[in-house]
Amino acid sequence: MATEQELSDFLKSVERRAFKRTYYHVRNEESALDIVQDSMMKLAENYGDKPVAELPMLFHRILGNTTLDWFRRQKTRNALFSNLGDFEGPDGEGGDFDLLEIHAGPPEGEPSQSAEDVVRRRQVLKNIETEVEALPPRQREAFLLRYWEELDVSETAAAMGCSEGSVKTHCFRAVQALSRALKAKGISL
Repeated sequence: MATEQELSDFLKSVERRAFKRTYYHVRNEESALDIVQDSMMKLAENYGDKPVAELPMLFHRILGNTTLDWFRRQKTRNALFSNLGDFEGPDGEGGDFDLLEIHAGPPEGEPSQSAEDVVRRRQVLKNIETEVEALPPRQREAFLLRYWEELDVSETAAAMGCSEGSVKTHCFRAVQALSRALKAKGISL
């Protein structure tokens, strides 16, 4: 059974990635924060007594379901109320938080890079982020769970509520789409 400290440590370890993943889905910073917070509360309230090893799968399943609930509420609200402000996208600059920014500078102890290298790296990371956002929702979810959250195929399938074969298919298609899109932009990894 997870102790209070273990649960707290787990939630701290997933909060930023969960926010970024949710932001990719809903494309609204405040909504993404609300969804992640709600998911964390549900995990703590309903599953805080589960073993630590089960927390990642449970959390990702809760996060996925909470995100789906948000989309259902948006669909219902949009059917009842039409407001042009709801159709505005993010400001293009992103929010104050960007997990990929940690890769923008050299690690401590290494010589600093030129401004040109830093700008080039940020542009590449922004292009990658844009292409991940452009993936179809199920492909994006499978890709982020497998390669960002580092869940194995069975854990990803459980979190997404689909078969392992579907996870493999979604991941394959996502990698192919990202590869084509990045090559078209002259980015080779």
